[in-house]
Amino acid sequence: MFPLFKELDADVREELRAYDDFTAALLVRRGLITKEDAEAFLSPSYDEHIHDPMLMTDMPKAAKRLAEAIASKEKIAVWSDYDCDGIPGGVLLHDFLKKTGANFVNYIPHRHNEGYGVNIPGLESLARDGVTLVVTVDSGIVDNVPVAHAATLGMEVIVTDHHLPQESLPPAFAVLNPNARSDETYPYKSLCGAGVAWKLVCATLAVGFPGRELIPEGWEKWLLDMAGLSTIADMVPLTGENRVLATYGLLVMRKSPRIGFQKLCKAARVQQSKITEDDVGFMIGPRINAASRMGDPRDAFLLLSTSDEAEADVLAKKLESLNRSRRASAGAITRAVHERLEERKALGTLPAVIALGDPDWRPGLLGLVANGIAEEYGKPTFLWGREGNDTIKGSCRSGPGKVHLLNLMTAAKDAFLEFGGHAASGGFSVAPDAVFSLEEHLSEAFAHLPEQERTEEEADQHISPEQATTKLLKSLEKFAPFGMGNPKPTFALHDVRVEAVSWFGKSSEHLRLHIGRGHEEFPDPSLEAITFFARREFGDACEQLVAGKKIHILAHLERDQFTRGQPVRLRIVSMRSNRCREEAVVHRMDNRS
Repeated sequence: MFPLFKELDADVREELRAYDDFTAALLVRRGLITKEDAEAFLSPSYDEHIHDPMLMTDMPKAAKRLAEAIASKEKIAVWSDYDCDGIPGGVLLHDFLKKTGANFVNYIPHRHNEGYGVNIPGLESLARDGVTLVVTVDSGIVDNVPVAHAATLGMEVIVTDHHLPQESLPPAFAVLNPNARSDETYPYKSLCGAGVAWKLVCATLAVGFPGRELIPEGWEKWLLDMAGLSTIADMVPLTGENRVLATYGLLVMRKSPRIGFQKLCKAARVQQSKITEDDVGFMIGPRINAASRMGDPRDAFLLLSTSDEAEADVLAKKLESLNRSRRASAGAITRAVHERLEERKALGTLPAVIALGDPDWRPGLLGLVANGIAEEYGKPTFLWGREGNDTIKGSCRSGPGKVHLLNLMTAAKDAFLEFGGHAASGGFSVAPDAVFSLEEHLSEAFAHLPEQERTEEEADQHISPEQATTKLLKSLEKFAPFGMGNPKPTFALHDVRVEAVSWFGKSSEHLRLHIGRGHEEFPDPSLEAITFFARREFGDACEQLVAGKKIHILAHLERDQFTRGQPVRLRIVSMRSNRCREEAVVHRMDNRS
């Protein structure tokens, strides 16, 4: 059975006495133990919970420098990353600079030909074009050499980023990165790249420039569709200020006049007026990322920045096609990885850390594949491929354990040419001859890390099938949007009877269960529970799921958007046999792309 989280401390329960037991418990599990913090979380306010951008280290001089460049018609380049943080961030700076009448250009490096970050050839091209100020988005913090080279070309650089630096900050005119600076004065550290860029816009509007009076007060709120999109899609914690940006970002997305966003929602079959964080994470974000992974990232940028309906229509359809190609290519790589690992598993030679690759694999697809493999095998996973410029690059994911990937890569730093990332995900490059020993180096480093405690899956609440109602689901809405740092609540249903088992999808790879309800007053006598790619995740255990069997389920509650009346259903997180606790069938939902 699935145990509950531990009970609340009596003093904390008294502090949160305004809330029912379940709400109070969910608040505490999110680190919210005071009345004030709870109120701020449940009622995020733009006016009260958005911090003054001028509190950010280097922001006053960065905003003043950008305002001066706008006023003097100095040529500005916005250098943004090619993913679903950098592209929306580049779009919001594009919209701002266009609104001000600035002289500017957007530059997005090509993933396969140039790679991640600021590079010297790109800077030299911009210098020949007359650029004298470069503003980065979601990149630049590790590009010390290129940033230093920019000065020799007569360019100053304002870095806006949220990744971790090398041993020192880049020698830029200003470095805006609350996550990276030891001298940081900003009260919130976890903004995404586009979030930091949006803060620069707000600060520059506050500084002022000729023509500022023509921009309506509060206009910058319309840019929250892009800042919110990145905040959700880039998987930063949806806590504190990020929660405000995500909440108001979704509000703006639902009524955004941005024609490209409207077309993208239509192509992805997302109802714009009711868009949720799941739609952004699973439908919108992957299509934006597909542009760089399978083609040219500028297609996604142009889609989100264009005002031409015909162009938007063409680009939205193109991204939809690229996304289908991305899924097919990622599926082929996943199958190849499975074949190799199953052979090794049969021989009993699976190491503590999985590291493998192929020169024919596209590095841009490997984060998606690594995530699924790490979740399924429960091991940190490193996958590599070859870029168009013959560089061996890869992505890594930590899986369900508590392995801090950046610490692991640091412990094995001699195996890499470059590496970086976060606790749960990262990227790296290696020398061609080093790939053969990469797994050995990582497994050895893993063995010497402090022992990581793995916790048992726990439920937020035990419920019966009869209690899985619209009323319960509606009570959870005040906790949305969900994401890192604010996971969807989990419910344990014990000893439930499987009434029917069915399979759906093109290859019948997805599982649907009907769980019996004990009361006649329900219009539907059974509760639907689904999970995707069950055959891949569960293997032979799927054959044990038959009508009449009793099981334990750990699940999220959701609405079935595709059935009339949108009834409540379960999205299965984990299942266990009622017969023996050790006979566990586990399924974890894939993280967002």
